[in-house]
Amino acid sequence: MGRDGRTGRGGRIARRGFLIGSAAIAGGVAFGTYLYQRVLDNPLEAGLRPGEIAITPYVKIDASGITLITPRADVGQGAYSVQAHMIAEELDVRLDQVRIEPGPPSAVYYNGVVGAEALPIAATSESFLARGGRGAADAAGKLLGLQLTGGSTTVPDMYDRLRMAGAVARETLLLAAAAQTGLPVDQLRTEDGAVVLPDEMRLAYVDLGAAAAEIVPPEEVTLRDPSEWRYLGREQMRTDVMAKSTGTQTYGIDLVREDMVYATTRTNPARGSGMLGFDAHDAKAMRGVRAVLAIEGGIAVVADNTWRAFQAAETVQCDWGEPTYPPSSAEQFEMVANSFARKFRDSRFKDEGDVKAALGSSGDGEMLVAEYRIPYLAHAPLEPMSVVVQMGEGRLDIWTGTQIPRFLQANAAALSGLEPEQVHVHVLMSGGSFGRRLEDDYVLQAVEIALQMPGPPIKMVWRREEDFSHDFPRPLALARGRGKVVDGKVSALDLAIAAPSVAESQLGRLKQPAFGPDTAIVAGAWDQPFQIPDYRVTGYRVPAMVPVSSWRSVGASGNGFFHESLMDELCHAAGADPLAERLRLCWHGPSRQVLEAVGEMSGWGSDLEKGRGRGLAFVLSFGVPVAQVVEVTAMEGGIRIDRVFVAADVGRVIDPVNFEAQLQGGVIWGLGHAMNCELTYEGGVAEQDNFHVYEGMRLYQTPEIVVRGLENGTTLKGIGEPGVPPAAPALANAIFAATGQRIRELPLSKSVDFL
Repeated sequence: MGRDGRTGRGGRIARRGFLIGSAAIAGGVAFGTYLYQRVLDNPLEAGLRPGEIAITPYVKIDASGITLITPRADVGQGAYSVQAHMIAEELDVRLDQVRIEPGPPSAVYYNGVVGAEALPIAATSESFLARGGRGAADAAGKLLGLQLTGGSTTVPDMYDRLRMAGAVARETLLLAAAAQTGLPVDQLRTEDGAVVLPDEMRLAYVDLGAAAAEIVPPEEVTLRDPSEWRYLGREQMRTDVMAKSTGTQTYGIDLVREDMVYATTRTNPARGSGMLGFDAHDAKAMRGVRAVLAIEGGIAVVADNTWRAFQAAETVQCDWGEPTYPPSSAEQFEMVANSFARKFRDSRFKDEGDVKAALGSSGDGEMLVAEYRIPYLAHAPLEPMSVVVQMGEGRLDIWTGTQIPRFLQANAAALSGLEPEQVHVHVLMSGGSFGRRLEDDYVLQAVEIALQMPGPPIKMVWRREEDFSHDFPRPLALARGRGKVVDGKVSALDLAIAAPSVAESQLGRLKQPAFGPDTAIVAGAWDQPFQIPDYRVTGYRVPAMVPVSSWRSVGASGNGFFHESLMDELCHAAGADPLAERLRLCWHGPSRQVLEAVGEMSGWGSDLEKGRGRGLAFVLSFGVPVAQVVEVTAMEGGIRIDRVFVAADVGRVIDPVNFEAQLQGGVIWGLGHAMNCELTYEGGVAEQDNFHVYEGMRLYQTPEIVVRGLENGTTLKGIGEPGVPPAAPALANAIFAATGQRIRELPLSKSVDFL
């Protein structure tokens, strides 16, 4: 073990190419050591002004201050803050001494962790093949320059790289101070943005920039031991908390440029279908309207303010093409039900024992058969899709919140006919995403407008109704479950899940190939750490219908409901305690400890008065075991959610405050959607077009949420998404415990009322 025993890294880490641990070894084997170890260009060097130095792609210094580059997008989850703290921990600066910027699109900011989520590798597996697969995914991310924020990967992917970047910058500045003063490096130390000499004289980093520019950064650095940490692992104040608390945070939609004009678009609400024609006579005559333009699939209106663009767009008479998929929700669910057939089988990653024999026999035990259903769900971030674009001579500028800056750059270049380096993407803070900003459709619409109106900056904003109707939702899905209990124990579980493929739909829009089975169809179900004698999970790929996309926790968001509802039904059929039976079946140490913790936190097993109930659910997703207990009271007017207890293990809690906030937010997100939300379709168009008909959890309905973070896992993981999947099944199981009513379809409001 190195000085950082928790990561298993060597005490000294090579800077060149940022090669770290087993992933580097596996990547070298899989892709060739030379290609994998090559040093990627530092994108900051091209735009340096006199007196500036970019010691690494993450640290820039000039006479006016220090800039930290935090390339993972901030969509409200605190990504900028946690990245900055990781650099600052090793660089030895306070966060009030630095500027934070997301940096430009660049291959050097590739995500080496996210690709592993698409592989059929259980997070609990530490086999040689599993480690090799993760290493190959890391190498592929580097070779492809996969700059992407998602999959709860910001912390696990950037943890070593950003600390190392800070350490390299710190050691370079120490060398610069030594060269300037003639003192040995071992007589110098750093503190709060300065090198401190033996006589306590301080040389500010900003004053050492010119000298540091003449220093070759060290090839190796030693990372600080966690016992020396000032920020990581301790309560931190997020860098955006003051701005967000005072209403001064600037989001993409707030951007104003000189001489800006304003636009909005209307395209066929039947996704993927075109426009046959339009009549804009009335719109063109309205006050402030500059132009009505044809774009792919619809029209754009350009005006002197956003409201006038909105109003004019509504008057345009559009002749829409017919939908290319089943037009109604009933027909769509029928298509899903018809996909439980061998020709649609996509995967069977879990197939232990002999399920066919176990469930086909009429011997001892009790059989259980159940079908579960979940709807389409919208992303619906509070900040609607918005972007500012400006087309100049041989240059296109784009300002927006995005999770895919390099994909966006490439697609905008292809659309405009420019080279990628002529497209300048300026990433801004996002007012929510939940996966929606993994798409660039709204940006490409704005580029179409700019191509027809070069010169002025154009702010394009969607109406909320356009945002809802043109979302790429979380897929609808059906699950058919069977199981058997013998002698008071769960002995067989067979779960078949049918859903459209997120990978096929989303990667197709990004012009990327989608190979092999889609793990998202069964994620959060096939990879659960239970040792059931006869255990099988099968995924069926429904032919493409409404275009779909990643939604917070992706496949696990629905599969957690399927798996844990079936598991709970089997436990009750066996007459077994749901917690005790899960513990009996669970073979994975950290998962067992999470279950034990939530049981202790919630007082599981203690008596509740009549009409009250506790529901338990456990889901391991994104490598994070999470257990939740929901307490409810069945009252005369409906169900009241009283308390929620959450235990999760991410290996190491980097920011305790944000860890708690992310889990609480995940619970609220999961419960609110489980209670009320769905997208239904008629005529190929989503019927829910604003929040009044797509209602999340209200403030008065929000329960007390108690969180506990465990640190027994061997690998550092992220927490943005894993809190979501257990919420829906825990609530449904609690309703059963309180009322005896078993609900197998979301949203739950179809079956019960909530207070």
